[in-house]
Amino acid sequence: MGEEIKTTGFTPADKARFASRLAQETVLARTLHEHGKFSRDDHMVGFEIETWIVDHNYAPSSINQNVLEVLDHPLVVPELSRFNLELNCAPFHLAGDALTQAHEALTRLWATCNDVAHRLDANLVLIGTLPTIRDSDLTLANMSPLNRYYALNEEVLRLRGGAPLHVNIAGRDRLASVHQDVMLEAATTSFQIHLKAPADLAHLYYNASIAASGPILAACGNAPFLFGKALWEETRIPLFEQAVKAPGPARVSMGSGYATRSLIEIFEENLRDYDALLPMAFDDPPEAMRHLRLHNGVIWRWNRPLIGFDESGAPHLRIEHRILPAGPTFIDMMANAALYLGLARALAMAGDSGAGGLAFNDAKRNFYSAARFGLDARLDWPGEGQIAADRLLLERLIPDARAGLRDLGVAEGDFLDIVEARVRTRQTGAAWQRKALEARDGDLYALMAAYCERQRSGAPVHQWET
Repeated sequence: MGEEIKTTGFTPADKARFASRLAQETVLARTLHEHGKFSRDDHMVGFEIETWIVDHNYAPSSINQNVLEVLDHPLVVPELSRFNLELNCAPFHLAGDALTQAHEALTRLWATCNDVAHRLDANLVLIGTLPTIRDSDLTLANMSPLNRYYALNEEVLRLRGGAPLHVNIAGRDRLASVHQDVMLEAATTSFQIHLKAPADLAHLYYNASIAASGPILAACGNAPFLFGKALWEETRIPLFEQAVKAPGPARVSMGSGYATRSLIEIFEENLRDYDALLPMAFDDPPEAMRHLRLHNGVIWRWNRPLIGFDESGAPHLRIEHRILPAGPTFIDMMANAALYLGLARALAMAGDSGAGGLAFNDAKRNFYSAARFGLDARLDWPGEGQIAADRLLLERLIPDARAGLRDLGVAEGDFLDIVEARVRTRQTGAAWQRKALEARDGDLYALMAAYCERQRSGAPVHQWET
């Protein structure tokens, strides 16, 4: 969940104080880690889901404040735009039927949210990019009224010297768009997995998450369209990267490399290489690490390390796996989570610094190839050379993920059956959307009507009829 701030503008004194506190807290994080003060408790998992609010014509409905006011639920919070919401679930110990428990908790919360939306003459939809959104919907008039969003917009534009943001995506079609604000980011909605790991293993899971991202994304695409254009299988990836582009290292990226000894290295890189976007100074003690966490919160690595706190107050490390789209259904998202968690465990425990012997540059190339081509991508993998994504998943990585879940004590192999069936049928959410649009002669509204009907059924996407 994003942290609200008290202002939308910052003085030189604010920036100097923030820089000082950020440096102090980064050194403290290193010290605490070296002295074994970060939690080494068992693995836990939590989830965030970003959802669209649409009207009965499948256009964005800018009523999130109304929904939130009626709902009044601590696990449902605003997103950047007025037509998005974020749903969260409390974390679960990663053992036994944790994914089934999470599935049940999230579907209950979803039903509650949708009941409120229906009373307000709207519906919620889980989809990576909304096919019916228009360029004109993405304006500051549709930004959620929170200081952190206005400040983010102002600071990104300040770093750009006031220059507009350009989006240029070459896929099946080509899209070129120019915006005077960061609202293009709101066109991407995701399913984010939080994996809390023992501190001494966290960097291995981080490296494993990077290595696994390409093959996982190949099996999970659900964002093929934007502004009437057929683009990548996961158009969210280039769109988000370009929507907040500013001078300096990329704010949205796979990062600069693997971690070598601890995740603290990534926070030290944040301090060294990134300007503060939201230099809000707090009065909290350094041990709260609020400046470090706020600074990290506006650097959107696709696998982002996070610092949080256990109920005891001890700091912990977790990885936020950000690559996955929302939807098509909750059962699909839990299947994607099973693939990620099992494969991350298998790679992290297999030696080779957690990356399974895959070079960082190859992992990065795999990721963008998978985002663009889905199951048609050809990926590099140790011992296989270059291999088709579907073959790699079926022959190597889904079996590895099953072994990883068993090693964690997670009895959720049925979720991986769904991934396997999706890969064998080659029907991801993106593939279904393309086929369904063709069957409806390019009518995006008819596509959305069919998509929403099938989503309500709860059936996994590989079973959907076109």
